[in-house]
Amino acid sequence: MLKGIKNILFDLGGVLFHIDYQRTINAFKKLGIADFEKLFTQHQQNDFFNAFETGKISQNVFINTLQKCLPACSDQVIVNAWNAMLIGLPEQHLKILEELCKSYRLFLLSNINEIHIQYINAFLKTRYNISSFNQFFEKAYYSHEIGMRKPHKSTFEWVLKDSNILAEETLFIEDTAQHIEGAKQAGLKIHHLESNTAIISLFPDITL
Repeated sequence: MLKGIKNILFDLGGVLFHIDYQRTINAFKKLGIADFEKLFTQHQQNDFFNAFETGKISQNVFINTLQKCLPACSDQVIVNAWNAMLIGLPEQHLKILEELCKSYRLFLLSNINEIHIQYINAFLKTRYNISSFNQFFEKAYYSHEIGMRKPHKSTFEWVLKDSNILAEETLFIEDTAQHIEGAKQAGLKIHHLESNTAIISLFPDITL
């Protein structure tokens, strides 16, 4: 057991679901947007991508806007490039969640969008016959559904209030440094999951 911790708030991409932002950057460069990394990376992105992640623009608007830069590309080609960063989910991570939910209240908070969650849910269904991540958590908070995103302190405060949990009893596990700062400001306990670090290392009491 983690001392003093009753709740665990997980990030999704980079913590549970493996991702590689460079793959999407490379895909759009190959299609013809040479400076795509100036628009979108793990650590920063412009207002257009922020709007998509907070549900302010639809999937169709997102695709149509990118097609203005890539008029020869079909909807599916653009979707495939956008999804290129999504690598997969080890079965071990599902087993870890199954074990943790016996001792903790589990929640999910992800900066995500319509296209990526559709891909992830399809992956889970095909690979593990699971309809979505939601079954592993009391509640999953997706930025495009709640209209807020990390790293804003107000986002964490809203999640704490909505889930009726206390910051000092909640561990937030995240791989992106600036999101950690927002969680700290909201009073959560934090763990910055470094690149290539296995989640299981955080929970030595779990035997898989």
